[in-house]
Amino acid sequence: MNIDLTKLKSHIVSSVEFDQDIQIPEELLKQSDLLALKQTHVTGMLYLDAIDAYTLKMKISGIMVLPCAVTLKPVDVPFDISVDDSLEHLYEEMDERLKNIENSIDILPIIWENILIEIPMRVVSDEAKNLSLHGDGWELITDEKPKKVMNPELEKLKDLL
Repeated sequence: MNIDLTKLKSHIVSSVEFDQDIQIPEELLKQSDLLALKQTHVTGMLYLDAIDAYTLKMKISGIMVLPCAVTLKPVDVPFDISVDDSLEHLYEEMDERLKNIENSIDILPIIWENILIEIPMRVVSDEAKNLSLHGDGWELITDEKPKKVMNPELEKLKDLL
């Protein structure tokens, strides 16, 4: 998503505003845990602050599709991200150098990085919450209900105390 900076650099306008739907390249999606991104929309503006540093203020919203942790079925997770920082600092956080800005800048890497940060660690679909997680001789063990298993040989030592 390229933003034209010619009018901003020459101080003809005080800010460059943008409001558009974006499409994340398929190669980036394959490198992440995301199955898909839907309805990804970006609004915001880029302006020069008091010390002539480029500052980006934007809002990213949409729906990320992630696999359910139990059933691996796709689950829609809405997201809404706000970004308000200088371009130099944003690029520094991504371990990239801000190239000498000529007439335009691509903010897609900043958008992508902020979406990746918002991916939840674990997603469980509504169907899986009521799912029977035990059967004949087996049971799903989770962190929520730890089961104490004690060595039978050590159990005899318990009687001594």
